Formats: sequence, C-alpha cells, structure tokens
Amino acid sequence: MLRLILTSGLISGLIIITGTIGALTLRGPDVTAAGPALGYGIMVLAMGMIPWSLRRFRSARADGSLTFGRGLTLGLGITLVASLIYVALWEVYLAATHYAFMGQYIEATLAAKRAAGVTGAVYDQLAVQMEAMRQQYANPLWRLPMTFAEIAPVGLVMSLFSATLMRRKPAA
Repeated sequence: MLRLILTSGLISGLIIITGTIGALTLRGPDVTAAGPALGYGIMVLAMGMIPWSLRRFRSARADGSLTFGRGLTLGLGITLVASLIYVALWEVYLAATHYAFMGQYIEATLAAKRAAGVTGAVYDQLAVQMEAMRQQYANPLWRLPMTFAEIAPVGLVMSLFSATLMRRKPAA
C-alpha cells in the first residue's frame, strides 16, 4: 500500500506542478476567472490518480474488497504526497524565478482593476491590501501552509468521493 501511495502521489504531484508551471509560463499570473479555474482543473485531473489507485488496489486483492476506511487512507496518503511535492516544487519555481510571482500577480490584479475603472480610495485600499499580501507571501511560515491549503482540499474531496464509490465488501 505504501508503494502505491508513494508512486501515485509522485505522479499526481508531478502532473499538478507541470500543469501549473506550464500555465504560468504560457499565460503568466491570470487574474481573470479562467486562471483559478485552470489551476483547480489541473489539480482535479492530477488527483484522478486517487480513484485509479483505489481501483488498482482493490483489483490486486484476492477477494476484490476495499473498505471505506482503507480507501480513504489510501486517498489521503496520495493527497499528502502530492501536496508535499506541489509545495516543494512551487518553492523551487519561486526561487528559480527570483520570487517574481507575487509581484507579477499584484501588478496584473491592479492593472485589471484600473482597466475596469476602479480609482480613488477603493483602488488605494486594494493597493494597500495587495502590499500586505506581498509581505505575508514573503514569509515562508505563511506561504508554505497556504500553498498546501490550495491543493489539499481537492485531494480530500477526491479521496472521500473515491473511497465511497470504490468500496466493496468481500465476496461471501
């Protein structure tokens, strides 16, 4: 089971980070609704390793059974490995790009607000909030758990869903 968790988690983590970095490279920090939708779409696709792994695990058992608890454990293990890989490789990406992401994101967000006609005190307040976010993001003790929190809920939902669908009692 551990080998399946590590292998599936590694594949899932690599899919997520490859898709995310590919999207950032091609599109930059997308502050439209399409950006987060693409990001979470990539995460859901990568977490597709969970039902695949549960099915593989169940098929490998002599009686073809899988309890909800065992399925959930397997799914959460894969989620943990994939999430840790995502966090680690995101940190590598940030370092390789000299931590330019947040500055680009803030610049794109403020430009989109200006283009939408936001001015005056509302714009100034947004700029202050963005600067506070930049300061928080510079702190790894804040950034690392926030990066983990981007992906872990997707894996949790996929694990619960898959464990429910894939459970099977042993043949009598």
